[in-house]
Amino acid sequence: MKNYFSSNFKLGVLGGGQLGKMLLTETQKFDIYTSILDAAKDAPCAQICNEFHLGSLLDFDTVYNFGKKVDLLTIEIEHVNTDALLKLEKEGLEIYPQPSVLQIIQHKGKQKDFFVANNIPTSPHKRFNNLQSLKKETLNFPFVWKSAQFGYDGTGVKIVRTKNDLDVLTDTECIIEELIPFKNELAVIVARNKNGEIKTYPVVEMEFHPEANQVEYVICPARISDEVASKARKIALNVAESFQHIGLLAVELFQTEDDQILVNEVAPRTHNSGHYSIEASYTSQFEQHLRSILNLPLGNTDSKVAGIMVNLVGEEGFSGEVVYENMEEILKMDGVTPHIYGKKQTRPFRKMGHVTVVNNKLAEARKVAEKVKNTIRVISK
Repeated sequence: MKNYFSSNFKLGVLGGGQLGKMLLTETQKFDIYTSILDAAKDAPCAQICNEFHLGSLLDFDTVYNFGKKVDLLTIEIEHVNTDALLKLEKEGLEIYPQPSVLQIIQHKGKQKDFFVANNIPTSPHKRFNNLQSLKKETLNFPFVWKSAQFGYDGTGVKIVRTKNDLDVLTDTECIIEELIPFKNELAVIVARNKNGEIKTYPVVEMEFHPEANQVEYVICPARISDEVASKARKIALNVAESFQHIGLLAVELFQTEDDQILVNEVAPRTHNSGHYSIEASYTSQFEQHLRSILNLPLGNTDSKVAGIMVNLVGEEGFSGEVVYENMEEILKMDGVTPHIYGKKQTRPFRKMGHVTVVNNKLAEARKVAEKVKNTIRVISK
């Protein structure tokens, strides 16, 4: 086995946002030298990694030249130049998740086609090259419209209820999906290493903000039956095995009215739905990502206690230098741990941090989470 710890080994990470920042906690714990590439000079990782490189993740030369300087390459965001990654991989660089997997996942249309080809249950969909070809189609309203690429946190996703709603859509390659009535939005994180060892985290339940289409709470364990939880984990495992990916895969799911499980979409990286694991699990998703890509034995995915994550997003009506109001009030509450992402500027609905609430009783944790949400404010000076 390679010596990754306190050695000359250099781990490269494409992306220096909050996911990278939380990953650095684990690389520092293991004393793994980490080099980050990001387009923003004030990215959350910039001041705390061993080495920081400024540049676009979508530029071929920038990504290729960065890859030549590291011993193994991973990502914290999937919007990266895969052509550069494929060339690096051909030249012998280990890249996880694999560029071929990234190429499928970073394009919503290819991702949905992959689910269909591999008999993975998902909502029916159609692909379109542009808005004009979509408007020519005979459409059944309502439906879900998704930009084929570069969507995130509700951006690039709209529910289209009438013909007039088509006029506000972006003219871009897109997919439309049947709008499925569902009881719950669930997620399962799957870890897989090079040896093929594979583990799933418990099923989590996601509660969304009605306007921003952003997750407000992630609840672990999900408040569902054992039978539904078992089905969700089984389907998530099937998705990961179909991709044969190495690293973490977050599988977002719908629990339908009749308790079927449909795959909504996947993310090939650490994910918002796994943040609770830092305080609540035996092995956090960030440590597990490292174990996966370095082909180390996978850690225990069980929870020590019930965990709820509260997303901290910029309050509406505030833009500018960030202020976290009432931080002292939430720190007085038992089992509450804030994580501040290091973004100096706030704007409405921007993800600025999260708070984890742990408790032996899930119902109690949910009450405290509500209290946290109603107490802390992300505003500006």
